[in-house]
Amino acid sequence: MMPDKLTLADLVATLGPRMGLTYVHGQKVAADRILPGTTDSDLPLAGHLNLIRPNRIQVIGDREAAYIESLGPTEHEKLIHDLAATGTAAVIFAEGTCPFEQLPAHCPHPLPVILCTSSSSHEVIALLRYFLQQRLAHTAVRHGVFMEILGAGVLISGDSSVGKSEVALELVSRGHRLIADDAPEFARIAPDIIRGTCPPLLRDLLEVRGLGVLNIRAMYGDSAIKRGKYLRLIIDLRDRDRPPPVPDDRLTGCRGEIEILGLRIPLVSLPVAPGRNIAVMIEAAVRAHLLHLQGYVAGDDLRTRQRLQMQSARSEQAP
Repeated sequence: MMPDKLTLADLVATLGPRMGLTYVHGQKVAADRILPGTTDSDLPLAGHLNLIRPNRIQVIGDREAAYIESLGPTEHEKLIHDLAATGTAAVIFAEGTCPFEQLPAHCPHPLPVILCTSSSSHEVIALLRYFLQQRLAHTAVRHGVFMEILGAGVLISGDSSVGKSEVALELVSRGHRLIADDAPEFARIAPDIIRGTCPPLLRDLLEVRGLGVLNIRAMYGDSAIKRGKYLRLIIDLRDRDRPPPVPDDRLTGCRGEIEILGLRIPLVSLPVAPGRNIAVMIEAAVRAHLLHLQGYVAGDDLRTRQRLQMQSARSEQAP
């Protein structure tokens, strides 16, 4: 899903009070300057002044501003033309500086919006990058229940009526936390990070067949709810008669990967059958996954033990 359009006017309205941003030039056109998404271009979104690989928002600190002020009128105007030619959407002067009080009357390219703030350039860049990554990240909605289990973000997926909400309710009663039911939203906020959150309409709610819609926060308290979490594992619940979506191995189980927003996410497929405690199995799957991340695989451990035992048996049989 494409992100919502973000204009410079939106950015200033949101971050302006926190950063003390004020317009110097371009307030009338700020609403028409749309910032591209994180994957629409390989150019950085925000950073210190760079004309070789220009940022969409160029941030200028006191040292760069002092250099600009030392330029003659011709070099000063050429710098502004160069910024416009690179497609720079805005220039933010940090630390109370602003040598661009006058802009050229004529320019073949749209002039950037000029803003200033008393905040430091490093603080401005840090806030801008975080804000832009969150707002401009491409998102996807996945059917399932997203939870924090043992500190890891886990998406419980599966066919309708397989029992996802029921097992989520049991997991909440065991001390784990609900993030989103039915339609969690996922956004790729970094090259290797996908963050899942709950749409405002569904926040705190869990729908269980036979019980209707439950407010988990009201029933179990604030500690039963989590606002968001990085997606680390997918648990796919399936009817035992349906073939698994990933290879089944007696030693390692039904494990594989699935692609979400261009990233490969580990997946464990669990068959659902009468008498099986799915909540306990999900906890065990998450614990095993955390051990995998630390380099321990129980199946490999068993293979090593078998190999050592066979070697020991052969050595005892040798004359």
